[in-house]
Amino acid sequence: MISRKASYDLSARNTFRMKVSCALFIEVTEEKDLQELDWDALPKPVMVIGGGSNLLFTKEYFPGTVLHVAICHSEPSEESVTLGAGTVFDDFCAWAASEGLWGPENLSLIPGEVGASAVQNIGAYGVEAKDIIAGIRAWDLVEKRFTDINPADCEYGYRTSRFKTSWKGRFIITAVTYRLSREPKPVLDYGGIRKALEARGTDCAPENCCRPRHMSGRGPSEMGGTRTEGPRFSGAQSVPLTPQVIRDTIIGIRRKKLPAVEETGSAGSFFCNPVISREHFERIVSTAKADNGPDYEVPHYVVGDMIKVPAAWMIEQCGFKGAKLGGAQVYQNQPLVIVNATGNASAEDILQLERKVIDTISAKYGITLHPEVEHI
Repeated sequence: MISRKASYDLSARNTFRMKVSCALFIEVTEEKDLQELDWDALPKPVMVIGGGSNLLFTKEYFPGTVLHVAICHSEPSEESVTLGAGTVFDDFCAWAASEGLWGPENLSLIPGEVGASAVQNIGAYGVEAKDIIAGIRAWDLVEKRFTDINPADCEYGYRTSRFKTSWKGRFIITAVTYRLSREPKPVLDYGGIRKALEARGTDCAPENCCRPRHMSGRGPSEMGGTRTEGPRFSGAQSVPLTPQVIRDTIIGIRRKKLPAVEETGSAGSFFCNPVISREHFERIVSTAKADNGPDYEVPHYVVGDMIKVPAAWMIEQCGFKGAKLGGAQVYQNQPLVIVNATGNASAEDILQLERKVIDTISAKYGITLHPEVEHI
């Protein structure tokens, strides 16, 4: 079914809660709807959105068409599941954990929808969407047909893909297939996961990992949006290591650090974490030791021959934690996030705060931060 609404208010369609409207809003619920649209007659440009969780509208009016793909079917099998692009991504994570299937548990509570996960290559706690994407189905606006896309052709990188570069505007994703595993594949050595698991009494040894006995046969679209959480255990008990336990632990970590988008407007992580040379990193270490003392250790992750430095650390070191500019604020609990603190922040408030952060870090560390959030 195709739904059309002219002069549509998008304020509830973007998690930053920017007050913005568009010339035309279209929502489709079936693949065939995309074939039936008169694309030439639509106001231009045409922009596809998911949950609106990675967007910053910089103006109060978008003169084109905003298209939401609300296709929400699910087709589970023994070691994969195919989901409609409009499926809430965290419903998928909740379902996989409830079935005891390994793969997306580290991506729990990331806002947004399935289609956007394949565009953005979302990631958290050592796992990225590309690690579990097995296939993508999309409508090709150039050839006017549906096509199956091999993930190996998507040129996935850190929060990017060809859907954001050379393919931008060509494909509309309608479904994504994810690989799942019955064999335990925990990723624990990132962002304090192992420490948090051990604090709740979980034995992280490989032999303590659980394997699913059987599947329920239902898919994510049949869960009714339920966010399942596992049982609570006292510290005196040994908790088996399951996808559900990891999911619950990550949800706990994220809720302490990140604002709930239904309560505070934001687009999640605002900046990408920079990846720099080892020589550049050593210069940053020297600066940090001069500021914090000779025993200070700079947080970082080794990425091949390069070093990833948390942008949040640099933002905090530059004194921006909790900083405000108009209605915008660097979030107190996680400096990587910029929030619409008052609910009435203007796009200019956010853009000015963004620029101030970028300029200050460039001057201090010689690094230019790049927004993860797409500016429209």
